Amino acid sequence: MSDRIGIFGGSFDPVHNGHISVIQSLLDSRLINKVQVFLTPSPPHKDSSGQTAYEHRLNMLQLAFSDRVDVEVSDLERQLPEPSYTLQTITHLQDAHPENTYFLCVGEDSIDSFNKWYKYEEILEKVPLMVAERPGYGKQGLEHRIVERSIFVDHKPVDISSTRIRKGDLDIPAEYAVPVSVLEYARKHKLY
Repeated sequence: MSDRIGIFGGSFDPVHNGHISVIQSLLDSRLINKVQVFLTPSPPHKDSSGQTAYEHRLNMLQLAFSDRVDVEVSDLERQLPEPSYTLQTITHLQDAHPENTYFLCVGEDSIDSFNKWYKYEEILEKVPLMVAERPGYGKQGLEHRIVERSIFVDHKPVDISSTRIRKGDLDIPAEYAVPVSVLEYARKHKLY
């Protein structure tokens, strides 16, 4: 039996309610029936020094989605050769599960720089993009081939970011920024 699966990757340091909200909007679109969340060991485009240990980030992701049957947390990118490029993940999934249809899921803020991703043209040839829309971002200025391969999904973003959580710079209480299970884990292990 085949599935329509959204691929959603990131460093998730930590996973927060904004991530969860994007995933819910993607599933609400009914274009996919499952989201696979891929934890990136060390993103090639970011400085990963000072990053929270992989095991802690993975544990928090698993806690955040422990009650979801339509969301699967994967450590696949840790098993693949580094650096961890999205194209490599997509190719591996399509080779391993040719019966499935995959969509690369991103926030609209990420699509602005999508043409800087490693071999982004090849990604577009392999999978369509599912883009969670955000106010203040638009399609103008995007390459035609990116817009042509994108499905824009209604989404009401949650105003939170992993950077703000790590800095403790929150305008909202921590218990509203991350799931309670993640908050308890982070406090227990003194992560942020």
